[in-house]
Parts: sequence; structure tokens; C-alpha cells
Amino acid sequence: MEITETQLDGAWLVAASGRIDSNSAPELEAVLPDRVQHHEATIMDLSGIAYVSSAGLRVFLKGVKAAKATRHKLVLTGLSATVHEVFEISGFTAIFAIEPDIDAGLAAIG
Repeated sequence: MEITETQLDGAWLVAASGRIDSNSAPELEAVLPDRVQHHEATIMDLSGIAYVSSAGLRVFLKGVKAAKATRHKLVLTGLSATVHEVFEISGFTAIFAIEPDIDAGLAAIG
């Protein structure tokens, strides 16, 4: 998995590509909760992610808990149909703000 980060207008963007599984989840865990705690608004772009395992879901759960604890915003964008289905089955679509793309994510934060 590859992770890139960028400052956007009004939000911190974390973009990942590849797979989020038990091997790569620790890499995302080292980034996402920290960024959410230190930035009032974080967009996590998953348009480059083809697969998310339960280990990946755990990292996202840590991220949303960090957002709620600090009253910051976390928006997920660009979920593929497969990844969106994993979020639906796990009930995570009720927990997360999910938008189709980064522009919609910025609008949701604004």
C-alpha cells in the first residue's frame, strides 16, 4: 500500500492505493488516527484501494473514534463498489461520512 498526504483548502488529504489488509493496515494505522486528531478536517481518499480486510476496518474505526473524540471531521471518498460493499456489510456506512470523490468530500466538510 502507498500513502500520500496533501493539504487542501480546508482539509488534510490522506490518499491510499493498493490493498488494506493485515500486512498493510499497520502502515495506515500509523497515519490516519494521528492526522484526524491534529487536523480539524481530514479526507481519506480510497479511490486507489481495491480491497479492505477486517484489519483495515479496525484502522478506520480507530480513525472515526479519534475524530469524534476531538470533534474533528473525517470523510471517506472514492470507495470502489467492492470496498463500499465491505463497509455496508460491516455497518460502517452508518458510522462514516462517505462521499463519491474529493470535491464532494470538501463540500461535505464545508
